Amino acid sequence: MASSNSGSNNSGSNRMNVPEAAGAMNRFKQEVASELGVPLKEGYNGDLTSKQAGSIGGEMVKKMIQRQEEQMSGQ
Repeated sequence: MASSNSGSNNSGSNRMNVPEAAGAMNRFKQEVASELGVPLKEGYNGDLTSKQAGSIGGEMVKKMIQRQEEQMSGQ
């Protein structure tokens, strides 16, 4: 039977493609959470609502896309 993970070998884990970037990504996540007023803390954050957690991820993606667009346009 075919796997439903589209050929990915990480089986749904949140493993970093570039492990050396983990610290920077955690700092970025903390920065975005702070800007949004979401009480993100080190370790367990299961007390956050789905809306709060999703807002952090969504804003991170938005900022990463913006930075990439700026880099691609030579700004």
